[in-house]
Amino acid sequence: MNQPTDNKKIVIAIDGHSSCGKSTVAKQLAKQLGYIYLDSGAMYRAVTLFALRHQLAGNGKVNEQALIARLDEITIEFRLNETTGENETFLNGANVEEEIRQLPVASHVSPVATIREVREAMVQQQQAMGKNKGIVMDGRDIGTVVFPDAELKIFMTASPEVRAQRRYDELKAKGQTMSFEDILKNVEDRDRIDSGRKESPLKQADDALILDNSYLNREEQLEWALTKAKERMEVGD
Repeated sequence: MNQPTDNKKIVIAIDGHSSCGKSTVAKQLAKQLGYIYLDSGAMYRAVTLFALRHQLAGNGKVNEQALIARLDEITIEFRLNETTGENETFLNGANVEEEIRQLPVASHVSPVATIREVREAMVQQQQAMGKNKGIVMDGRDIGTVVFPDAELKIFMTASPEVRAQRRYDELKAKGQTMSFEDILKNVEDRDRIDSGRKESPLKQADDALILDNSYLNREEQLEWALTKAKERMEVGD
């Protein structure tokens, strides 16, 4: 499905818990609509990777002031891979799409994302990217902080056990070894940190539509999201 030229462009904000498949749905939805996909989670992961590379984070701790002082050295952008048709994350000109998905980054991204100055810098970049609409963005606070006026807001969730199993299967398929118990603990820890942080906590927007995908496959999730998007875009078949 390609977006008809006479349909109005909208902003689609997808929020929810970690390992819910937000990025998968957002990427597929953007591709189907001919929209730009902005992965806010990838942006915070890229900042975290920068911090790890420069010894500004480690052992679950972050040197906040040192990281804040170097935020102007961080440039994040998304580029389309012509072969795969997918967006990829670039940090200061280098492709870091694979590296930011690894557990070392995942284990430090929540504390980095709680830093007010980091969030402010990322929100500025996100809002600049989305000013012309026609975008899909996923994260933790897109519908409440970044784009509170988004025409379509979706809040995705699933049980911690389901999310941990998905992450376990994903890592196993990549040849990485992690115990299910460690992954489940990481998922539960991230839920607690994301929901309890002072700066832009994970929160369902009042006007968000809930998508519990515990027992939905990818095709069913995409069909649901496409239907809601078409309604907001006033699309007629």
